[in-house]
Amino acid sequence: MMNTQLGVIEGFYGQPWSWEERAGWASFLKEHGFSFYIYAPKAEVYLRKKWREPFPKDLEENLARLSARCRAAGIEFGLGFSPFEIYLSPFNDEVRGLLQNRIDAFNRIGVDKLGILMDDMKGDSPNLAERQIEIVNWIAVRSGAKQFMLCPTYYSLDPVLEKLFGKMPEDYLGKLGRGLDPKVSLFWTGELVCSKSYSEEHLRAAAGLLGRKPFLWDNYPVNDGPRMCKFLHLRPMTGRPAEIGEWLSAHSVNPMNQPALSKIVLLTLKSSYEQGGAYNPAYAFISAAEKVTCQAMAKQLEKNLPDFMDKGLDILTAEEKSLLKSVYAPYLASAENFTAQAAREITDWLDGRYTVTKDLFLTQ
Repeated sequence: MMNTQLGVIEGFYGQPWSWEERAGWASFLKEHGFSFYIYAPKAEVYLRKKWREPFPKDLEENLARLSARCRAAGIEFGLGFSPFEIYLSPFNDEVRGLLQNRIDAFNRIGVDKLGILMDDMKGDSPNLAERQIEIVNWIAVRSGAKQFMLCPTYYSLDPVLEKLFGKMPEDYLGKLGRGLDPKVSLFWTGELVCSKSYSEEHLRAAAGLLGRKPFLWDNYPVNDGPRMCKFLHLRPMTGRPAEIGEWLSAHSVNPMNQPALSKIVLLTLKSSYEQGGAYNPAYAFISAAEKVTCQAMAKQLEKNLPDFMDKGLDILTAEEKSLLKSVYAPYLASAENFTAQAAREITDWLDGRYTVTKDLFLTQ
């Protein structure tokens, strides 16, 4: 029996999903046994670099509708709030007032899971852990959310994080584990920022390091960034055996910029957990692709996996791209499941409409 909480965190760079697409995810997640959806696109500046500015009324209304849609469907609604580099300035009355304004808005919206995201920010600053503990514990007292998750600045032991954000302070993760309120979970991406697999051994060690079971932030099939946007990560989930659930507080998947295609991969994760040692990735892919699209398109997607995942936009020739568009053109008018949407996402990707430039990646 699978007990692991599974869900989606829309936490990527680049083109975010539409409100209509997010609303559709609510019923899809519930139908297939997932537990939560977390809104955290990097492009949402009022939850990130403009967090100090007044919260736009239209954004609050859209989020309140999405929260109601998720709750009506029977899944939990979450927000990822990234108060950009808040810990680099004094945590004084002015900052607390601005932070309270955001929490008040979140309470009005109705948030079940509140993520406080300190990732992709400067890290080599004095008393980093102590400052973040103070801020997160302060928020947890004042928010109406049922669960809290902190994404540390160093959310993996991957050396790339120190190259990008400075040297991790000594005992940073240990201090977080000892100082955070026990009800606060910690996001963790595994041995790497984009881990290809997870082992019980690693997650057990991570739980010891963090002082609690990690809330897994799984960076597959995400395809944001200047390099990864050139690929469609459609191969089924592997390297995530059902046994890892024992060492997780939850398992969240960071999907692709393409919402319909992401559903295929997400369903293979569910199969991996449910089937355990009997899990067959190839069969799981076909089964998931048929549920999301249709039988004919599922077979076509399987055939084109090397084009989408091995070649990518920089290797595919103009002729190959044109041929692929013609192959998926008949599906654009389909009324079956998400077939038309998935076909549109493929043709738009082939046309370069999902490209994330380096400048965009750095400014969001």
